[in-house]
Amino acid sequence: MRDGRTAPGRGRVRVLAAVAAVVTVAAGLAVRAGADGAVAKYAGSALYTVLLCALVVFCAPRARPLTAAATALALSWAVEFAQLTDVPARLSADSTAARLVLGSTFNAPDLFWYAVGAAAAWSLHAGARSRTTGSSAGPDPRTPAVR
Repeated sequence: MRDGRTAPGRGRVRVLAAVAAVVTVAAGLAVRAGADGAVAKYAGSALYTVLLCALVVFCAPRARPLTAAATALALSWAVEFAQLTDVPARLSADSTAARLVLGSTFNAPDLFWYAVGAAAAWSLHAGARSRTTGSSAGPDPRTPAVR
């Protein structure tokens, strides 16, 4: 980094992204176990995008928070719009994994909840990045003030 501080290594970022992915899946399972109906459905939609964001960061550890969240949102929307075709439904009929990843039926409100998930993922990623790189707003407390 230009100010002399070092960013965490890519290996550490990948480990944190993998942990975030596992925590996100656990949160999704907990929501499914503890809620039903619209709450579970739309929380699942938001968490789907959070998971995708964690996977983007895992694959591209140098990705900026906005880039990672925007990529995850674009992927989520692409999957949702693909459901306007019969391909995800056909694949989902034969595979539980495909059903979990691709879904089967287009649902317009999911588009909004994916954006909520992307915003949450961006916020968490930006916050974590600022803490680990020391790039939070305000002066560096280790540097004496110049008057």
